[in-house]
Amino acid sequence: MADHAHHDHDEHAGTEVAPAETGVIWRTFIILSVITAFEFTLAYIMPAGTLRTSIFVGMTLIKAFYIVGEFMHLKHEVKSLIWAISIPVIFVVWLLVALMTEGESIFELR
Repeated sequence: MADHAHHDHDEHAGTEVAPAETGVIWRTFIILSVITAFEFTLAYIMPAGTLRTSIFVGMTLIKAFYIVGEFMHLKHEVKSLIWAISIPVIFVVWLLVALMTEGESIFELR
């Protein structure tokens, strides 16, 4: 009977988050909050244009890579997997930049 009570206690042992893990979560929250606050500040201070859009895209990519590294644990993987994921993203960003710059030329031709 005493063994049964001991097993019931062990079933609930893994429900709490260790303090070290909550520290990482809070650090990530603060870093992402600061970057987002900076983005909001730029949205109200800077005039609309290509520079502001480029800064927003850059900050969004930084936040995305940070989230993927922390919460999806990509930063703990082997380097070849990180490169296999990062290189296509770089090409997609290049494609978006190329499409945006070439798309502006439509207005210049009119």
